[in-house]
Amino acid sequence: MLRKGLLVAALAAFCSFASTSKAAVVNPWEVTLGGGAANTKDFEGFTANLNGSLGYFLSDNLEVSVRQSVTYSDFFGSDWSGSTRAAIDLHFPLGEKGQFVPFIGANIGYVYGDGVQDTFAAAPEAGIKVFVNATTFIFVTAEYQFFFDQAASDDVSNAFDDGQFVYTVGVGFRF
Repeated sequence: MLRKGLLVAALAAFCSFASTSKAAVVNPWEVTLGGGAANTKDFEGFTANLNGSLGYFLSDNLEVSVRQSVTYSDFFGSDWSGSTRAAIDLHFPLGEKGQFVPFIGANIGYVYGDGVQDTFAAAPEAGIKVFVNATTFIFVTAEYQFFFDQAASDDVSNAFDDGQFVYTVGVGFRF
């Protein structure tokens, strides 16, 4: 119950900090492309993922986005999986020209494929974007995904305890 209360409080604080700029947001669209890979020390198995997103800034600091991930793994056979998620992020531009932009947020969506049990998932997330010019940035994101599989109990704390960390590195563009 305490975690649910903390989640509601965090969401309320998150929404209260979002600016509601009346002026049009410059370059309100954002697209990202990222990925990662891992392998055993003997290069006997590997996993690789590719991630993309399309986002829209509702204000200077508040972004909503749709994300797609595809993962291939051959550790325990050949498996493909994916996830489709919706996200909301609050940005905090820092630096003289806002070139460093930390952000926090959350996402929710569906995970599916050969190597996973199809289920809904949610994740708190945080990251940073470093702009190399006015429209191009490099980003790093970390999130903690937890799953709502139908076989598990209805207790959210059990789902949270069985989650996983996911990291993404990539490049993004504002237009």
